[in-house]
Amino acid sequence: MSAAELQPDVNLLDAYSQAVIAAAEKVSPAVVNIEVNKGSNGQGPSRSRFPNERRGAPDQRRGTGSGFVFTPDGFILTNSHVVHQAAQLDVTLADGREFKAQLIGDDAATDLAVIRIDGSNLAPVTLGDSQQVRVGQVAIAIGNPYGFQTTVTAGVVSALGRSLRTDAGRLVDNVIQTDAALNPGNSGGPLINSRGEVIGVNTAMILPAQGLCFAIAVNTAKFVAGQLMQHGRVRRSLIGVGGQDTPLRRQLVRYHNLTVESGILVVSIEPRSPAQRAGLIEGDVIVGFGDQAVGGIDGLHRLLTHDRVGQRAPLTIIRRNDKLTIDIVPEESKN
Repeated sequence: MSAAELQPDVNLLDAYSQAVIAAAEKVSPAVVNIEVNKGSNGQGPSRSRFPNERRGAPDQRRGTGSGFVFTPDGFILTNSHVVHQAAQLDVTLADGREFKAQLIGDDAATDLAVIRIDGSNLAPVTLGDSQQVRVGQVAIAIGNPYGFQTTVTAGVVSALGRSLRTDAGRLVDNVIQTDAALNPGNSGGPLINSRGEVIGVNTAMILPAQGLCFAIAVNTAKFVAGQLMQHGRVRRSLIGVGGQDTPLRRQLVRYHNLTVESGILVVSIEPRSPAQRAGLIEGDVIVGFGDQAVGGIDGLHRLLTHDRVGQRAPLTIIRRNDKLTIDIVPEESKN
């Protein structure tokens, strides 16, 4: 093949390279390394999605992770499992500055946490919209694997709507799957698109598989971060289902006059939960709660607020081809 025939492929690869370079250069200044000291004073073992802990003295457990600045005044998003039960948090910015960090709050149910540093001239990321993410689009992960700061890997979004069980025993729903390589120390770093917008928070990989890596969707992270910054924890009610977003057939949408084109496919039901008592079964698709249409898991999470605890509400579902309404009484989440 002649050089002239190869030129279109070369141009395409150059454009891809430039997109990755530009996105990485835009976001890298916001990515931080987090050193964690976890005391063993009766608090129990620390949790880890990655085997990245470094053992220190007998009365300490040390670990590392990643995070990223998302506000100009020093708020940082990371994973709950990185900072949970931390006795001390030390943050290093990409420019080498070091800070002590304060834990604002962590939420094991979504494996997200917010910490804060008192720093100036910070370069926060731009948070994107995970609803706009599509399978096959470019995905770029930035983090500090094995302590190698600001490491960039690139791949594609492999799948959407995955569910991932955290070490706390809860399912995190609506997870993004990517083949952008993650390694120990990447936990809490950003997953970004080619425009340099954060679309997810890197959280886990499956060993020994290759190319099976996961990130919490940024829309989930926005909601959780807001709750943590306001209350120090996510105050929520629960109905006791595990689910994933699923599209609805157009015929069903038109026939039942639905205002959403997607819902939540129920894939598991917790024993003795409100969902079980209400008669929900696996395979049902939730399309409404209270007087609100529900098009996905993020929408239901926003509706399951603390003031819903003990309050009977109608739950609208699609069972096979029928639309049903059942009453459900949410309980308070203990996590």
